[in-house]
Order: sequence, then structure tokens, then C-alpha cells
Amino acid sequence: MMRYTYLLVDFFTIIVPLLFSFHPRLQFHKTWKAFFPAVVVTGVLFVIWDIYFTHLGVWGFNPDYILGANFLGLPLEELLFFLCIPYSCVFTYHCLTQLLKLQLPKPAEDVLTLAFVFLGVFGGIYYWGSLYTASTGLVMVGLLILARFVLKVRWLGKFYLVYLVLLIPFCIVNGILTGTGLDAPVVWYNAKHIIGLRIMTIPFEDVFYGLNLILLNLLIYNWRKDKYANSLNENAKGKV
Repeated sequence: MMRYTYLLVDFFTIIVPLLFSFHPRLQFHKTWKAFFPAVVVTGVLFVIWDIYFTHLGVWGFNPDYILGANFLGLPLEELLFFLCIPYSCVFTYHCLTQLLKLQLPKPAEDVLTLAFVFLGVFGGIYYWGSLYTASTGLVMVGLLILARFVLKVRWLGKFYLVYLVLLIPFCIVNGILTGTGLDAPVVWYNAKHIIGLRIMTIPFEDVFYGLNLILLNLLIYNWRKDKYANSLNENAKGKV
């Protein structure tokens, strides 16, 4: 049973969002044309990052908690992670922004963005020798600059609020994967490449890694969704 641990984490992460995707009030399935390109592009980039860092020994996987099927050094469950986690998170974003009037004042959004950029630059420079810390921080800086100053997205404040909510299931899922309640971690981290600060058993860097993963998915997802909406509007105008 132990070897199904990571697979079961993936399964229970996605099963409820998947079932509720067809709820009449939510209808998340109607955005799949936007979601799946986002998860494929993001997944490919993060899998490349994952393969490289696994090869370097920045992190690795406990064979006792995985099935044993591998792709270029990554277990099947790790590949599924990049589908299951984004699906549940983007679904949550969709639900909360559909059902609630989420609003973060623009000054607060700007302060948070600049604070995250500062943290990312600091982590990237000061902890340059710690590969997980430095890379996660610098990727975050790049994504936030892209979102806020290049693309000038209007939903960044909503994302911050949703991500705050997502930190609750994040602590459950990442807690299990990093060893909370288990005899050993499912995913281990090389102490040389993290700062050592942890939330329960979760490396502090995971908070920003998760932010990067979901933000990139949302950047592509919202862009594709807006593109489809504009296309439908143009078609409707053409028929008038």
C-alpha cells in the first residue's frame, strides 16, 4: 500500500475538482480549451526543470512510496503532479472568481508584487549556491515582471487572494509529500540547495515554487480564455 502513496495524493487532489467541473453553476469544463494548453506548456517547462534538478540531486523520490514507472528519472506520479495540482488550483481560481467578488486594492497588489520581487531577487543573489532557493526566486521575479509590467494583467490581485486560500490544501499535500505523518518523505530535498527553513516538513521554497507553477498556468489559461471570448464576440457581431 505504501507504494501507492504519491499516486493517491495525485488522485485525491484532482478527483473532487474534476467531478465538480460539470456543476451547472461552475461549468469549468467549458474552459478546458484554455486550461489544457496552459497545463501542457507549463508542464513541459516544469518537467524539464524537474528532470535537471533530479539529475543534479537537488531533490529525489523515495522508491518506497512510488510505483516504479519512470520517465527520464521522474516517477509517473511526479508527471501526474503537474496535471493534478494545476487542475485543482485553476479550478479553485475559476470557482472563487466566479462566485465571489474578490478584490484586492491596487496599492496592496503593487506592494505585494514589489515585495515578492524583492524576495526573489534577494533569494537569487544571496542564496546563489542553493539551487532550489535561487532558481525559485529568480523564476518568480521573471513571472511577476511579465505579469505586472509587461502583460499588465488585471487579475494579479485576485491571484494573490486565491493563492492565500490555496495555501491550506498546499500544506496538506506538500506536507504529506515531504514526510508529514509518514516514516520518511516521498520527495526529499538536498540540504545544500535549500535554506533549511520549513513549514512543518515543507521547505519554505515550496511556497514560491507553487506560486510559480500556478501563476504560469493562469497566465496562459486567462490569455487563452480571453482569446476564445473575443473570438466568440467577433463571430456574434459578424452574424448581426
